[in-house]
Amino acid sequence: MAKKAVLFDLDDTLLWDDRSVQEAFDATCEAAAAKTGIDAKKLEEAVRHEARELYASYETFPFTKMIGINPFEGLWANFKEGEQEEFRKLEALAPNYRREAWTRGLKALGVDDPALGQELAEQFPAERRKRPYVYEETFEVLKKLKGNYKLLLLTNGSPDLQQEKLDGVPDLAPYFDHIIISGTFGQGKPAAPIFKHALERLGIEPEDGIMVGDKLTTDILGSNTIGMTSVWINRHGATRTDEIIPSHEIKHLEELLPLLV
Repeated sequence: MAKKAVLFDLDDTLLWDDRSVQEAFDATCEAAAAKTGIDAKKLEEAVRHEARELYASYETFPFTKMIGINPFEGLWANFKEGEQEEFRKLEALAPNYRREAWTRGLKALGVDDPALGQELAEQFPAERRKRPYVYEETFEVLKKLKGNYKLLLLTNGSPDLQQEKLDGVPDLAPYFDHIIISGTFGQGKPAAPIFKHALERLGIEPEDGIMVGDKLTTDILGSNTIGMTSVWINRHGATRTDEIIPSHEIKHLEELLPLLV
């Protein structure tokens, strides 16, 4: 049965977020290495570890997990939007979280320098904001779909951060008839309500749509739950168990096109 609508995830499906974050870490850690002589890669590992530990220790952690905001987004997000009170708590704790993650990462490598930790905490968001990457095939595929299918962007995250990512690639948003951000809706993927909300916005039944995303535990699980065709984009050859099974698996967005007819 021919599909009427295509739902896309944003991060690491259309936007190459992993590359943006990795290059921001590289630039920031290399700056620290130049000043201290420590190993840049070891600092990145330490900061990632400390960030995860800190992030999980906050009372906001269950909320961020439910909305789908990861610890490394917290290293550059401002959390100024969103109606839930948890966003105000995140906004208040974010500056200290960033500073502590970098300061503790340095300390784990024997460098006790809170001033440098603060400096790196400010450098990382700046480096990330310089790097709004999209995959090379993103616009080519969207051009082929636009006008032939309804298009909806369904992304987990903080409202202002996801909007900032879209603003960094201003040609992207106009392709979509609807954009739904979990932090605005109040629940994230894989929760069934956000997928049902997307279908309502599109005015279609589950069998009329197809969801494309890179994460089995959010994009694929959620679309499977409501009976919608799911397409797992697995660019890096990751292996999966049979716990969550996508309707289709592709390595490149171009492979999506034959699945729509």
